[in-house]
Amino acid sequence: MIQRFFQLEAHGTTVRTELLAGLTTFLTMAYIVVVNPVILGAAGMPVAAVAVATCLASGFGCILMGLLSNYPLAMAPGMGLNAYFTYTVVKGMGLPWQTALGCVFLSGLAFLILTVAGVRQLIISAVPRSLFAAVAGGIGLFIAFIGLADAGIVVAKSGTLVGLGNLTAPTPALALLGLVMIAVLQSMRVKAAMLVGILATAVIAWLTGASHFSAAGYNLSDLSAGAFQLDLRQALNLKGGIGLSLIEIVFVFLFVDMFDNIGTLVAVTKRAGLIAPDGTIPRLNRILLTDSIAMLFGALVGTSPVTSYIESASGVAVGGRTGLTSIFVGLLFLTTLLFAPLVQAIPTAATAPALVLVGALMMGALAEVDWAEPSVAIPAFLTALIIPLTYSIANGLAFGITSHALLKLLRGQARLSDWLVYVLAALCVARFIYLAS
Repeated sequence: MIQRFFQLEAHGTTVRTELLAGLTTFLTMAYIVVVNPVILGAAGMPVAAVAVATCLASGFGCILMGLLSNYPLAMAPGMGLNAYFTYTVVKGMGLPWQTALGCVFLSGLAFLILTVAGVRQLIISAVPRSLFAAVAGGIGLFIAFIGLADAGIVVAKSGTLVGLGNLTAPTPALALLGLVMIAVLQSMRVKAAMLVGILATAVIAWLTGASHFSAAGYNLSDLSAGAFQLDLRQALNLKGGIGLSLIEIVFVFLFVDMFDNIGTLVAVTKRAGLIAPDGTIPRLNRILLTDSIAMLFGALVGTSPVTSYIESASGVAVGGRTGLTSIFVGLLFLTTLLFAPLVQAIPTAATAPALVLVGALMMGALAEVDWAEPSVAIPAFLTALIIPLTYSIANGLAFGITSHALLKLLRGQARLSDWLVYVLAALCVARFIYLAS
């Protein structure tokens, strides 16, 4: 039955190979179980509950992806999307995290409608690939900056805005040690480099007394404190109605999620040899539907948007070719529920290096930008730069889309077929005017 359902023979794979691929993918992305609660915890969410939600949402998304699309694509709460949730929506806009979860749910609902109507595919074809890459690179810088600030390696300075912290203090020193350990393990191609580095740094922190291990003090109510807490009524009532604030949040979740998905899809399907001869991705609608449903489920259980993970390529590299790989990853995430509450005992010094190196890995996307062509390079540069400097993915995205549209218009390259880009640019300009008023 498994052979027939997943078409293993047609894809040149076996159950054993698929399970090995699933284990490999899981080990390379298991760090999200630790890192996601830390980022969302900064928004005031209960850390243990977010860890449980992360495992549940990841497990559900992976299993659904395997069953619905038959692709070896693993899913989990997205890096970048969780940073936007915490640092822009909650901290920047001042919304309660319950309202932010309501916005995530509404975004998932909008994604579902747009996918069924074919609008998501239209937007994907309208936005230049260079901006996809620039957003990924900008988010990488943003996440790395957050990690350096959390570790105390970069601190606020009155004269220069930022400066170097006291590297001999316990937290910065341990974070630097963790950074070295993870970097060395990654250079040695250790699959679970991120997870091993986090846990090793945490153990050192506990043994040296720099942090105290505290695994007790949680119960069932603690673990479910984030589930079904989304506030849809308040989400729909941002700034007195369905106005620009809600549109902006949904807009950014939509774009960042699309960029994550398309970048991952192209990379993973190319490596697996699953792209059709005409260059299209078979069953793309099923993948996007899975993405939308997983986001809805994630908001219900209490986490930021769920998306496809580029770490899926590690499983493909060892032979994963079907949805059986994804299903096994999902089962491993569900098994991790047993250990999820322990996440709250892991110190910042152990998680900060992971943020820095996740950011470093995301920078590779900038290689896709044609830096020799000003009309491509300038919007990409503005996008990548504005994101970390203004602590806002929305600002970077707006600068990139607006500058891209303006350059095309002023150079006389405007085409009727690009109408959607100009509509998006007009919305970005309206947003800037709204924020200034």
